[in-house]
This record gives sequence, structure tokens and C-alpha cells, in this order.
Amino acid sequence: QLQLVESGGGLVQPGGSLRLSCAASGSTVDYYNIGWFRQAPGKERAGVSCIGSGGGSTYYVDSVKGRFTISRDNRKNTVYLQMNSLKPEDTAVYYCAAWRALAGAQTMCTMIRGDYWGQGTQVTVSS
Repeated sequence: QLQLVESGGGLVQPGGSLRLSCAASGSTVDYYNIGWFRQAPGKERAGVSCIGSGGGSTYYVDSVKGRFTISRDNRKNTVYLQMNSLKPEDTAVYYCAAWRALAGAQTMCTMIRGDYWGQGTQVTVSS
């Protein structure tokens, strides 16, 4: 059983940066695709960025390309989402998820796939 805990959210001004962390316990994340998803009030959960189990494949939704970077450190059992140039429309609860499948990062993000989910961390971008 894999447990995921997100951290790093908070209030930031437009143009600012945050780094989210997704720390896993209970099992190794080595064989899992890991993804970041977000859900804004009144909207459905959507994929933001996902990374394949080997770290070689990544996916970003168009709205965050060039601003967000996903990375994983399997030694620390942790996945990160570096978010730069934040915009008010990035405001949401951010969730990480783990999905053990061969399909990869893009499928995980576009199909909202996850075997395990964290509780979420709030990101608010406002002046």
C-alpha cells in the first residue's frame, strides 16, 4: 500500500514560484508513474504534469508548459513540481497520484489515472 503526502502549497503573488513535493511511503515509487493534478472550485480535476516510472517521459498540459517542471528522486521516494511564473488561474488544490501501468505519463495525465492519491495541497495565486 502506497501513501502519498503533498506539501509546499501556499499563497503566492502572481509571477511567484512554489515547489510542491509528493512524498511516498509504504512502498517504493520506482515502478509507478507519478502525476500532479489540480482541481479548482467548480471545476473537474485535471492533469497538470506527469512523469513516467523511469523518469524519461514527461507530460505537461499546454497551460503550464515552460512554467512548470516535474522531477522525481526515487532515492528519496519523492516527486516534485516546480512552479514558476504563477498565474491566478493556477489557483487550485493540487493532488499527486501514483499509477502502476505501462501506458505512461501522457495517458496518466489525460485520462486522470491513479491507483493511489494524496490528500492535496492548496495553491493560491493572488495579489
